Amino acid sequence: MSTMLHLINKSPFDRNALDTCLRLAKTGSSVLLLEDGVYAAMSGGSYAKAVSDRMGELTFYVLGPDVSARGLDDKPLIDGIDVVDYGGFVDLVVEHETAQSWL
Repeated sequence: MSTMLHLINKSPFDRNALDTCLRLAKTGSSVLLLEDGVYAAMSGGSYAKAVSDRMGELTFYVLGPDVSARGLDDKPLIDGIDVVDYGGFVDLVVEHETAQSWL
């Protein structure tokens, strides 16, 4: 089975990239929320249920420096989302056979 890394860098409030990704991503894939996509990682946010509903099938990551850049360090993340740094981002790209950027 091929593994795919899905990259979400747009705010879920501006684009439907996250919704489409969550609907189409195959079990065993990973999702990295980066840039404005990090807003979807916030606990209690509008997208918390949608992300949590796929948590058992997909692995979720958020890019820590992008959370910090948006002043969200003090906001709780959805349980089960792993925070990665830039090195972790590179590791994720290497670990997965393909990467899909959702625009």
